Amino acid sequence: MLTSQSFTSSQNPLLKQLRKLSRAKDRLREGLLLLEGSHLVEEALRVGWPLAAVCHTADWAQAHPELLAALARQSDLAYRLCTPEVLASIATTVAPDGVVAAARRDWSGRPALHIGSLAFALETLQDPGNLGTIIRTSVAAGSDGLLLSADSVDPESPKVLRASAGAWFHCPLQVTENLGQSVQALQAQGIQIVATLPDAPLSYWQLDLHPPTLVLLGNEGSGLSEALVNLADHRVSVPVSPQVESLNVAITAALLLYEAKRQRSWGSEHAARSFD
Repeated sequence: MLTSQSFTSSQNPLLKQLRKLSRAKDRLREGLLLLEGSHLVEEALRVGWPLAAVCHTADWAQAHPELLAALARQSDLAYRLCTPEVLASIATTVAPDGVVAAARRDWSGRPALHIGSLAFALETLQDPGNLGTIIRTSVAAGSDGLLLSADSVDPESPKVLRASAGAWFHCPLQVTENLGQSVQALQAQGIQIVATLPDAPLSYWQLDLHPPTLVLLGNEGSGLSEALVNLADHRVSVPVSPQVESLNVAITAALLLYEAKRQRSWGSEHAARSFD
């Protein structure tokens, strides 16, 4: 059963601890993640992700009685009622919706990455909004998950979690110190490796995406490294008009995902197509 204590000052030790979780080094030291907003808290509860603390406003409690009751069933949960001003001092969003929580940095319950259809390898991705959007789209389209280079944006960033809209808890996600070696290991298992390049002569819809496939996506500014491109079995592009240099990496990921879904739903006779 939750027992609440109201805080009107942001100087409480628990609140100070939560405020630090916007920084990667403090998340690592504290062993905690920062969840902002009802949807993230709800999804964490849905998958049984362990929570350590929750802070909310009185108005939020009145608007979310079922979620509050679900929190009440959690054991060993630090629970605090806060003023809107105190909650705003914890959150990284401009207008928090009335609740923040700390979750354990425990990936043991995360789905494992096994490529049977299509997954992505992300090299040096830097924008948390892009990563969160790719995670959200991957779950929506039923992809196998993501392989992320260690020099990419922190996948535990509050901005990544928010942009994923709760899909973060459902997406197989693996961080690798050597992306090239990881790609080669998957290739040796028979996984088709596809590099996305702006000038590739083959359009993404012309490639047969029925085989188990790993799609390589690069940095927002510099794209894929030459070393990673050289590992690819195929190179594809997303055609754009001359007025546009390239598409956003998250949009590219969505196009590849849904093209693979289209091909698989239509059957092998419609695997790839060409336009005159």
